[in-house]
Amino acid sequence: MKKNTPIEKEEILNKIKEIYKDKGQCIRERLNEFKEIYDKGNSKKIFTELAFCLLTPQSKAKSCWKGIENLIQKEYLLKGSEEQILRELNNVRFKFKKAKYIIKAREELSGNIKSKIDKFKDSYDTREWLVQNVKGMGYKEASHFLRNIGLGEKLAILDRHILKNLKLLGVIKEIPASLSKKEYLTIEKKLTEFAKKVNIRMDYLDLILWCKETGEIFK
Repeated sequence: MKKNTPIEKEEILNKIKEIYKDKGQCIRERLNEFKEIYDKGNSKKIFTELAFCLLTPQSKAKSCWKGIENLIQKEYLLKGSEEQILRELNNVRFKFKKAKYIIKAREELSGNIKSKIDKFKDSYDTREWLVQNVKGMGYKEASHFLRNIGLGEKLAILDRHILKNLKLLGVIKEIPASLSKKEYLTIEKKLTEFAKKVNIRMDYLDLILWCKETGEIFK
């Protein structure tokens, strides 16, 4: 298997630094928007981000967010039946399972999600609770959700974009076929060390790598 040369790795690192320089202000503004969702204490918006992250596994983020926007517009996200929710998830993979996940999470969390999160001392404990208690939410989805409400500054969102770039940069040797808890936390630690080395905060780095792959800053 072809390995990247030091020159190729340096080119990728230079691209990351270039995006950080050019898009740093936009990323900062985006992260501040995320932070306001939690700081303003709006449980509806917090739950909206949770539902979005439940939809994202093996699906395009923009298709998932379009589904969420449709659910909000029709007032189905907090009040709709499973059948009504399903109708708005046509471009989301595994929509039957995910509609059930949203319903279950809504029943248990939509009215008190902020008070649940407030009980935890740090984002790692919060993430562990989410993984153990919210059906359909793994470490990637929980990290994504916490980042999207301004609480994931130190968490890694190990999606395919991030893993691909970590391999290109030599941070990991191979992209794992699946991620156990142990492997997720091991790679997260390596990414944390890399972020410190390049002096870019973890949540910034995630959006930079997303931008590198897609050409835009999204969610």
